[in-house]
Amino acid sequence: MMDSPEIHRNGAGPASSEAPRLPARAAAQVAASASPSAPRLGPGRVRGRGRPGRRFAGEVLAAFGAISALVQFVGQLFPRALAHPGPLTVVALGLCLAWGVARARHRPRVIRVFRHPSTTVAVVPGNLFDQDAHLVIGFSDTFDTDTGEHGPIDAASLQGQLLAREYGGDLPALDRALTAALREVRPCARERRVDRPRGKRLRYPIGTTAVLGRRPRLIFAVACSRIGNDDVARSSVEDLGVSLHRLWDAIQRHGRLEPVAMPLLGAGLSRLDQVDVESLVRMIVLSFVLRSRERLICRELRIVLRPGDFARIDLRELDALLEILEPGAAQP
Repeated sequence: MMDSPEIHRNGAGPASSEAPRLPARAAAQVAASASPSAPRLGPGRVRGRGRPGRRFAGEVLAAFGAISALVQFVGQLFPRALAHPGPLTVVALGLCLAWGVARARHRPRVIRVFRHPSTTVAVVPGNLFDQDAHLVIGFSDTFDTDTGEHGPIDAASLQGQLLAREYGGDLPALDRALTAALREVRPCARERRVDRPRGKRLRYPIGTTAVLGRRPRLIFAVACSRIGNDDVARSSVEDLGVSLHRLWDAIQRHGRLEPVAMPLLGAGLSRLDQVDVESLVRMIVLSFVLRSRERLICRELRIVLRPGDFARIDLRELDALLEILEPGAAQP
C-alpha cells in the first residue's frame, strides 16, 4: 500500500508566454496530428515493423537468402561437401524457420537518445505499472476515484488500477492522498449535488497535477479531461496540450530527473476521438522534446502503450519524426 503524499503541491503552473519553435517538417507533422481529418489506421490494422505475420515472413526469407548465398559459396569451393543436399536442405529450412520465430517474437520498440537535450525517449508496449519509474496517470478534472457499483470510474481504467495496485483497493487512502496534494490548488468550479448525483463535485483546472506517493515511485496524477455530469469524460487537442505543458512542469519540479513512464494520454476513456493513436504519440513526443530544450525534464521518458495500440503505430514514421527532431541521435 502506498504511503501518504510526499509532496503536497500541484504542478499546474502558468504557461510560458512564448512557445519553442519547431523544425519545419516537425511542425507539419504536429499540424497533421491535430487535424480531425488526418488519415487514421483502421481498427486492428498493423503497419510497419509491428505486423507479426509480415515480420515473420520477412525474417524467414532474409535467413533463407543468407543461407543460400553461403551454400553456393561453399559449393564452389568444396563441391563434394554438397554431395547429399537433402539433409542440408532440411537443416537449412529448420534454421530459417527458427530464426523467423525468434525474430517475430522479439518485441519491437522505439528508443532514441538525444544529445540536446540529454534525454532518452522510448515508446514501448507493456503494462504501465510494471515499469521501474515514476508514473503518470490521467484523471478527469474532478479527480474521481470510486470504482464501486455506484462510482463513475471503471475498475479496468488506469485510475482503477492505481487504486488496486498502488493503494491495495483502499479508496479512502487514495482520496486522502489526493486531497492533501490538491490542498493548495483553488478549484475552478463546484457542482451541485442535484446536478451531479454521484462522484466528486469540485472541479480543478485542466493540467492540474497532484503528486502522490513516496520515492522510489511518485505518481503524477494529471487532470487531462473534463467529466460531464453524465459521467462521460471529454477532452480536446487544446486540453491535451495544456495538460502536457503543466505535467512537464510538475515532473521537472519533483522528479529529480529520474525516469518517468506514462500512458497514452488522450486515448481510451478520455474520449479524444478526433486524434488517432499514432498522432497522440507524436504530440506527446514533440511536446516533451521541445519543453526539454528549454529545461531538462527527466533523463528518460517512457511512453508505455497497450500491445493493441502499439501494433497500430508505424514505427518507421515515428523513427523519422525523432530523426527530424535531432538528426543522428543514437538508437540503442
